[in-house]
Amino acid sequence: MDFIGAYSWMNIRFLLEGLFLTLQVALVSGVLSFLIGAVLGLLRYLQLPVFSKIVGGLIDVIRNLPLLLIIFFTYFALPQIGVRLSIFWSSVAALTIFESAMLSEIIRGGLNSIPKGQTEAGLSTGLTYGQTLWYIIIPQALRAMVPPIVSQLVSLIKDTSLATIITLPELTHHTRIVYGQDTNYVIPMFLLMAFFYWVVCYSLSRFSQRLEQTL
Repeated sequence: MDFIGAYSWMNIRFLLEGLFLTLQVALVSGVLSFLIGAVLGLLRYLQLPVFSKIVGGLIDVIRNLPLLLIIFFTYFALPQIGVRLSIFWSSVAALTIFESAMLSEIIRGGLNSIPKGQTEAGLSTGLTYGQTLWYIIIPQALRAMVPPIVSQLVSLIKDTSLATIITLPELTHHTRIVYGQDTNYVIPMFLLMAFFYWVVCYSLSRFSQRLEQTL
């Protein structure tokens, strides 16, 4: 093992560039996933005739597919039907599809955790169903949603490493390039990569705890 050579500034900077791209992909995917997941979760919660069942079926299919398969689909299959995405956007699209399905179930579960009496109470005061949902149900459900949502976003950050299979130049991909130059760098690089992932995921978890306390 060669820690001194592995931890040269050039190698560390190279890994930080990969980490920066990892965070970019995670941020874009996370925002899109939350927005789409919120809409899908709400549609399932409302139990619209036929439509909610179709949405639920699609979500169940996506949730039971390997993320790696979805990544392959967005990068290799979509061009066959004329949709060509860059490596970055193929990764974002795959992660968004997968994480949206996961988050939609978290959001639906959070909304369902609120007793039906809360809705009835809101309607009895003269509020519309939409107002009841916005002012009474969602604020209460949000507290229950925060921990699992953040947990899923932490998983999203780690899942970006799967995009190395299509050569997305993120943290894992850059780590492989560095230790590929010298086998003595393998353990030092894995340790540094693990440290970077830990810092990001732990920081997000701590933020979640503080957010939960303020809600």
